[in-house]
Amino acid sequence: MPGSSTSPPSIDNLRCFEAAARLLNFRAAARAVALTPAAFGQRIRQLEEGLGVRLFERSTRAVHLTEAGLGLLPAARACLSAADACVAAARGEVGRAPIEMTLGTRFELGLSWLVPLLDRLREAHPYLTINLYFGSGPELLHRLRVMALDAVITSARLATPLLEALNLHEEAYVFVGARALLRRRPLATPDDAAAHTLLDVDDELPLYRYFAESPAAPGPLRFAAHGFLGLGAAVKARVLGGHGVAVLPRYLVEAELGRGRLLPILPAIPLLSDHFRLVFRRDDPRRAVFEELAATLRATPIT
Repeated sequence: MPGSSTSPPSIDNLRCFEAAARLLNFRAAARAVALTPAAFGQRIRQLEEGLGVRLFERSTRAVHLTEAGLGLLPAARACLSAADACVAAARGEVGRAPIEMTLGTRFELGLSWLVPLLDRLREAHPYLTINLYFGSGPELLHRLRVMALDAVITSARLATPLLEALNLHEEAYVFVGARALLRRRPLATPDDAAAHTLLDVDDELPLYRYFAESPAAPGPLRFAAHGFLGLGAAVKARVLGGHGVAVLPRYLVEAELGRGRLLPILPAIPLLSDHFRLVFRRDDPRRAVFEELAATLRATPIT
């Protein structure tokens, strides 16, 4: 890009860039840094011209980071953190510079566990402001890869070395059906599956695999039909209504198992387990912050 210089970018311009990269919306980012849209756009142009690269691709419908923008973001965040620390040190302030981050997780885990934890997290980490984003596992990991999220709490499998994870809690699973359904149509042998509908969140059967991939599993079960509902909570609701059987996280159905509304299926077969993990980009300079956050999250069991 013509007109580039070797002068280091200003902190104000980097702060505008970070807001735009985090929100992927220039108007919202301008509000976040208390600038008019015109002044904000000028800041971004100054930064791009000074660096000699294009940082964003913009259309009438979306804003995306370029490869150069993705490369700059971790360094920009580290620079802003260092600048905030300098201000705090000069003022003699005790403690760490403030950090704002957005954590992504799936709906049911976020509502049942993470939202009630927010006050405790704030008390344990007063320098940290946590925002939440709810979504599905694949969507959350995609948003993390493109830096639309700072970290994700998930048990989804990681398929890229770009991401790193810290274990939080083991996640156990159970194969279940409604009591009334299983009384009418038992599922006591593999052949009985032919009379049932298997429910899962999508057609890759990410929940059912904890049964199907168990070394003790009797081979693939052949179900009459499959249904896909997008969310574990939606799968649970349909199972409770007697519309199918499913593998679900034990914490999600513990109460219904205790009351006998749901019954375990083929309980002699141990299902695989997994872990909820705090996942972040390997190139994120805030690893120490994520480790501290993970330690607090581990201290509160998922119920």
